[in-house]
Amino acid sequence: MLGKKSLLIGSLSAALLAGTLGANAQSLRFWTTEEQPERLAKQEEMAATFKEKTGIDVAVIPVTEKDLGTRATAAFAAGDLPDVIYHPLQYALPWAEAGILDAEAAGEVIEGLGAGTFAPGALSMAAYDEGFASVPVDGWTQMVVYRKDLFEENGLEAPNTYANILAAVEKLHNPPEMFGFVAATKIDESFMSQVLEHVLLANGVTPVNADGFKPLDEKKTIEALEFYKAIAKASPAGDLYWKQSRELYFAGKAAMIIWSPFILDELAGLRDSAPPTINDDPTSKELASLTGIVTTLSGPSNPSGAAWGDVRYFGITNDADTDAAMEFVKFSMDEGYLSTLSIAPEGKFPIRRGDTSNPEKFITGWSELPVGVDRKAPLTDLYDADTINRIVAGLDTASRWGVKEGQLSLASKIINSQIINRMVREFIDGERDAAATVAKLNDELAKIQ
Repeated sequence: MLGKKSLLIGSLSAALLAGTLGANAQSLRFWTTEEQPERLAKQEEMAATFKEKTGIDVAVIPVTEKDLGTRATAAFAAGDLPDVIYHPLQYALPWAEAGILDAEAAGEVIEGLGAGTFAPGALSMAAYDEGFASVPVDGWTQMVVYRKDLFEENGLEAPNTYANILAAVEKLHNPPEMFGFVAATKIDESFMSQVLEHVLLANGVTPVNADGFKPLDEKKTIEALEFYKAIAKASPAGDLYWKQSRELYFAGKAAMIIWSPFILDELAGLRDSAPPTINDDPTSKELASLTGIVTTLSGPSNPSGAAWGDVRYFGITNDADTDAAMEFVKFSMDEGYLSTLSIAPEGKFPIRRGDTSNPEKFITGWSELPVGVDRKAPLTDLYDADTINRIVAGLDTASRWGVKEGQLSLASKIINSQIINRMVREFIDGERDAAATVAKLNDELAKIQ
């Protein structure tokens, strides 16, 4: 997929490139949804470094994420798009199809950096017309967080399959001293939606195909429902969401929970607003040292498993000064990549693992970046190498409903309707059996347009 843009970039030295681009484009506009003051300051520092390298000024423009779609559509209509947009997954393919994004430019950047240096799951979610809609930058995957010490003491396998989780529940569930799991059961919380999508993806269940709604596979869905009911029954009573799962795990009263990676610094006592209470020291790293992480979960009908991933991208627009924009994205993904990740390392896993000379370069560098709020420490001080590798590996299998099928919009409507949450909760509470629940889900989801 080599075109005139890549020939320019591939044939010029860095010095000549800086002079050429500097003469043709004195500035770029970069929209970013990372608008918190500290994060904005780091991006402005990166822009200053890029200007020193190339002579090109980059205006870093914060955009509130909820306004991003509307602003991009309006700017496209006015022929006034910025050069580069840092955007979430849901915009990659629709914007490429609408003509907002230059997929050829993104594909050439990825090819120039080496597609093999990127996490395949993150790349596949932006695949477009034999290329890529945008360049994947960073992401995170939902995790099964578990008491590694208890698993080792009881000879249990890591909770990376339905079966292993159920075996651990059978062995470790001893309420009220220890709950086997803390499953999400509060139906009006998006947390439950996320957890359920993760569990269903793990068994290969999806409600969409390329044509739109696809009835849920009965066998696979029944397996997922029975599994979820089992972990819900090993949880405390009540309407549970992220708050209770974190509190119980931090108190040493839960063997497993599902959470985002933003728990990683809290586990190590680095955030005063959410301290571990497993002992008398709210700054203790003890719980982090006892914790294991799983990102890719598999069910009996999908042995390869899946991870629920949230991925962010650099989109080069069709209004961009293309060569300069491509060079800015390349810089941000190579020489400046650790600075990109340092904006929030606990939630920005390295999608680009390394370069052709050092395949682990960026994983190693990222693991040494400080995380935390009230205190700081690198992940390497908190978790062992195996755990860090597991954290990053989820991006290999990262997925979301509707992405590869081109139905992310419909899938989002299905999730946001909370019909799945409600039906699953009714099944857990014994209002109907699994087969009837699948049938009712299919009836209700088919009505969503």
